[in-house]
Amino acid sequence: MPYTPSGFFCDRLIRERERKDGEGSLSKPLRFSGQDYNTLKQEYLQKKTLFEDETFPATVDSLGYKELGHKSNKVKNIIWKRPKEICENPQFIVGGASRTDICQGDLGDCWLLAAIACLTLNDKLLYRVIPQEQSFSEGYAGIFHFQFWRYGDWVDVVVDDRIPTFNNQLVFTKSAERNEFWSALLEKAYAKLHGSYEALKGGNTAEGMEDFTGGVTEFYEMKEAPKELFKIMKKALERGSLMGCSIDSLVPARFETRTTTGLVKGHAYSVTAVEESQQKESKVRLVRLRNPWGQVEWNGPWSDNSKEWETISKAEKEKLQHQNAEDGEFWMSFEDFKKNYTKIEICNLTPDALEDDKLHKWTVSVNEGRWVRGCSAGGCRNYPDTFWTNPQYRLRLLEEDDDPEDNEVACTFVVALMQKNRRRERKLGANLFTIGFSIYEVPKEMHGNKQHMQKEFFMSSSSKARSRAYINLREVTQRFRLSPGEYVIIPSTYEPHQEGDFILRVFSEKRNTSEEIENRIEADHPVVTPASTGEESEEDQQFLSIFQQIAGDQMEISANELKDVLNKVVSAYKDIHIEGFSRESCRSMIALMDMDGTGRLNLQEFRHLWNKIKHWQGIFKRYDFDHIGTISSYEMRNAINDAGFRLNNQLYDIVIIRYANENMNVDFDSFVSCLVRLEGMFRAFHAFDQCGDGTIRLNVLEWLQLTMYA
Repeated sequence: MPYTPSGFFCDRLIRERERKDGEGSLSKPLRFSGQDYNTLKQEYLQKKTLFEDETFPATVDSLGYKELGHKSNKVKNIIWKRPKEICENPQFIVGGASRTDICQGDLGDCWLLAAIACLTLNDKLLYRVIPQEQSFSEGYAGIFHFQFWRYGDWVDVVVDDRIPTFNNQLVFTKSAERNEFWSALLEKAYAKLHGSYEALKGGNTAEGMEDFTGGVTEFYEMKEAPKELFKIMKKALERGSLMGCSIDSLVPARFETRTTTGLVKGHAYSVTAVEESQQKESKVRLVRLRNPWGQVEWNGPWSDNSKEWETISKAEKEKLQHQNAEDGEFWMSFEDFKKNYTKIEICNLTPDALEDDKLHKWTVSVNEGRWVRGCSAGGCRNYPDTFWTNPQYRLRLLEEDDDPEDNEVACTFVVALMQKNRRRERKLGANLFTIGFSIYEVPKEMHGNKQHMQKEFFMSSSSKARSRAYINLREVTQRFRLSPGEYVIIPSTYEPHQEGDFILRVFSEKRNTSEEIENRIEADHPVVTPASTGEESEEDQQFLSIFQQIAGDQMEISANELKDVLNKVVSAYKDIHIEGFSRESCRSMIALMDMDGTGRLNLQEFRHLWNKIKHWQGIFKRYDFDHIGTISSYEMRNAINDAGFRLNNQLYDIVIIRYANENMNVDFDSFVSCLVRLEGMFRAFHAFDQCGDGTIRLNVLEWLQLTMYA
């Protein structure tokens, strides 16, 4: 359902106010679904009843919408049970949370479980996601909570402890210990965050790792990996980064199929250790991995029972914590790791250059944006007529790196573009868009100019940098080194007309500023055309005749009569393709031009209106490239500018939602209606021109009032 102008601005202002009050930070996370854990827990302890979460009920709706939906046979025998109904002496955590506590159930969310396994390697990160002092004994009220990073904010998600079971066994994630439930409840909270368990099916380990840390992920393809990959991986784990890997499957039907080596294609693994071990005469580089299934392991060199373990000392074995158990965890040589796996994902808590021996403190800026169909969803550079309409973000790199490479003066930064809510909206048919971004250098003469860059700039300029490719991942990330200066980042979907929300994060080693390019809301004073003197033209005579016929002796016309006059006049103009002005348009025109408050127009007022319409017609024809009586919604920005109005991105979005048709075109009637409304609004706020420089400026709050009451 399209958002209203007032609702859109209210939502934006509320988010800004929350952040100013510290809402969304780690110390003050947002309450998901408006639920406060401590308040609810105390309420149910006092009532001496167990909490039942109405926002994520123990019903089929929480399981899924298709394979786990109402029509699926898979859900018929599922019973939701609390841990105390499943086993005796249930525990939240038994002997500390570890990677072996995570075993995959009947849900294709290995990517999430691989991320959870990585999380258990760092207690500080783990207990940030899983608040401690939760149990099934002291203060038990059937309620638990978990915290996740979500599109720039930390959120606290409350769940009850009813879990899907079949034959008294957990259907989804379970622990190796039958009476341990932290991993099952964590999965439930994450399912609630995304709308259902089924929404978690299929994904990328990086997605889970980022939602547990707020970090940023960098990808390495094994065939293009840097020479120092082993060193990069080792330092990543030492710095608390989370790491996952996978083996691509070119054939979708062969996803999660076991190979002869024991590895599984199209399946996510956790990297849990990277070590160099001393053999008798040489050193060997080893990698430890974990299959979230809790079983099915590598059977090649350095696997649990391989002869290679006989070549190292007992002390080395203890150092590597070598175990001979079918628990899904195994070692392999680094060379075999590179040979068998195709991709590795490293989620950095800050995007410190892992190739570097120094630990840097990074600054980060977060910008929220939206691609709106017909207005700001312009697609990639392959679509030059609309590419320039995408949201634009001005990046100022102010200070060069402390330790430049090859004495080159440059600034290192990471750009991360993330699309929002696609997993949660999957039940409505949403899929991930193919996304990417381009970076252009801003000419020095345009530094400090916050105006939206026009089509001509992009037609004559090549990008300075860009994402490696457009790809259908939740987030596209890349590291760059550019000279200090001013740049503009253009995030986009590959195809135009694809509507969705996103966040753009920019991390840099040194000081930078990153902000959306927003035109100031302003308008030139309306130009009043004086009444003509001298002889009347043939057009004037025809014009007067029609007006007199309809207006009668009073020489004034109402909205309905104005509609008749205009439609008769424009019918004589072959170059104006219009089916006719609507009554709504005519009422707006009278509201604009009626200076004496009668609700009617006299001849002079009508003549003034007609001069405006002819002026706007000239602008309209300029952008009616096909001469079919409509202009593309993407050209409305320029047409409105030519008419003397400058709006910000949110207001352009609102204009398109209000005036474009289903084909994203604007006809002449709608074009005139839009300009009449804009001029009326600016005229109503003429008092805001306190600068005396011939322009009227409004801030967002003033426009909020205007759009609510106009």
